[in-house]
Amino acid sequence: QVQLAESGGGLVQAGGSLRLSCAASGRTASNYHIGWFRQAPEKEREFVAVISSSGVRKIYSDSVKGRFTITRDNSMNTMNAAYLQTSNLKPEDTAVYYCAAQPADGTYYLPTQVNEFTSWGQGTQVTVSS
Repeated sequence: QVQLAESGGGLVQAGGSLRLSCAASGRTASNYHIGWFRQAPEKEREFVAVISSSGVRKIYSDSVKGRFTITRDNSMNTMNAAYLQTSNLKPEDTAVYYCAAQPADGTYYLPTQVNEFTSWGQGTQVTVSS
């Protein structure tokens, strides 16, 4: 499995932005679809966005569409496999953000459920103050 580590979280005022990074090691990250999830206190982990192994296809949750952008870097020059650029952050975006990876299977399908991903990072805290 690929090992993942998130970074880039922090405290930001409402309306601000953060760029989250997901570093990958252990396997070739370009063979994996990468997703971002988040979990707020007392709530279940929820899907935020996913990007295909090629970087061509993306899916966003309705709650972040138009505000967040998922990208990836399949070059050999960085350990960062994927990014989540957040903007116009709201207090309800406060959560621990996780990146996750699932091997690409050659189909058009992109996973969006927690139980469809086999590798997870430890998370990075994002706190948005009002």
